[in-house]
Amino acid sequence: MTETLPDWLSLFPGLGALEPEVRETLSARGQMVRHKAGTVLFGQGKEPQSLLLLTQGTVRVQKVGESGREIVLYRVSAGESCILTSACLLAYEGPAAEGIAESDVEAVAIPRTVFEDLVAASAGFRQFVFAAYAKRLTDLFMVIDDVAFQRVDLRLAQKLLERSGGEDEIITTHQQLATELGTAREVISRQLQEFQRRGWVRPLRGRVLLTDRPALAAFAAA
Repeated sequence: MTETLPDWLSLFPGLGALEPEVRETLSARGQMVRHKAGTVLFGQGKEPQSLLLLTQGTVRVQKVGESGREIVLYRVSAGESCILTSACLLAYEGPAAEGIAESDVEAVAIPRTVFEDLVAASAGFRQFVFAAYAKRLTDLFMVIDDVAFQRVDLRLAQKLLERSGGEDEIITTHQQLATELGTAREVISRQLQEFQRRGWVRPLRGRVLLTDRPALAAFAAA
């Protein structure tokens, strides 16, 4: 008999290679959940009870300091798992950051009991979980390096080019850019004014226009 499994398993290569019984357990016990953009999926006072496997949309994971300043740690996209939810399940602790749906999202939630059973019984599932940890740990070290050691002007130029997606208009605010880069809104505003003086950008309300992409790209690559 041909095995019939939901299409979402194919989005996660590490899961597609698991033992048939493990895939069947994930298929039977995984629960499809949907959330609107802006929903706080986990955070202070909202401890995750399931491992989230994102099938559509993007989740922003960020840390909010005592001063209220925010910094984006990483994003979870379709075909990825959220390591913060798995960390909470493994450690029985609340999350050290919050996850917010940046768009409408769809995910498969693997309940805690199923997660614990599979981690204990399946070497392949453990490898899937810890491979995600390894990737995110590298990402977090890059964030630390950027915040601690890299110049804000270079990081801002790089972020503008990244967010532009090849277009000359970026829909964003000074505060959103500050959150991305782990700095204050005033710092971003001053730097955008300097970029404008050089003729590279034109800041507007809720958006930034790139007026000299080659010059900005040359600076970002310096």
